[in-house]
Amino acid sequence: MSKHPPIALQLYSVRDDCARDLPGVLKSVAKMGYTGVEFAGYHKFDAKTLRKMLDDNGLKPAGAHVGIDTLLGGELEESIAFHKEIGNHLLIVPYLGGKYTESAQAWQDTARTMNEIAARLKPHGMRTGYHNHTHEFQPVAGSDKLPWDIFFGGTDKSVVMQFDTGNALHGGKDAMPFLKSYPGRAASVHIKEHSASKKDALLGEGDVPFPAILKELEKQNATEWLIVEQETYPIPPIECAERCLRNLERILG
Repeated sequence: MSKHPPIALQLYSVRDDCARDLPGVLKSVAKMGYTGVEFAGYHKFDAKTLRKMLDDNGLKPAGAHVGIDTLLGGELEESIAFHKEIGNHLLIVPYLGGKYTESAQAWQDTARTMNEIAARLKPHGMRTGYHNHTHEFQPVAGSDKLPWDIFFGGTDKSVVMQFDTGNALHGGKDAMPFLKSYPGRAASVHIKEHSASKKDALLGEGDVPFPAILKELEKQNATEWLIVEQETYPIPPIECAERCLRNLERILG
């Protein structure tokens, strides 16, 4: 590929290390060559301190995984202030269940809720979005429609489709048809591996067709961040993070 978006690490990949020493993790991640990080919790640090740690290490916030409850009602204003302070404009809901997903109607209602959140964030230069697991690719009860299609078919184009390549393949679906069906929606993409035969496969060592996916993202030219995520570990997590980056760099050429 001639060019590609900057590469970030989803800090859930090194969650136990972050809990012990977030400043040390950020220093290590920057030294590896990552451009940014996506937060999955803040380990009791306030926004001002987080911003300083990012700046000290030359890292950019590539987004944050936030519960939908932090984007509703009065909570939203606090979230906006926090993310302005750290310099983050992508507030991604990492999972939905229960009342938000129990039926096709629930998914439609959730899409409307996300549209309302998106409209409230827009004046602040921020966006919300949704990150898939596996259940979004199984037909919803009493319907032949996929939750993914109900949700993204019902949301405004400003709502980010944060596609997780590994989770999708684990759910039996390849990323390509969804990326093509919703062009320009994947402002950030989780570059995660999945292997049917190799336990704890690292990025580039499993079944996900990364070259084709990355080529499609380059063609669409709408992805702001490629976000490495590794949830299981054949070697220590921080070493996994570095090897995944090196493997991705080789794939990107």
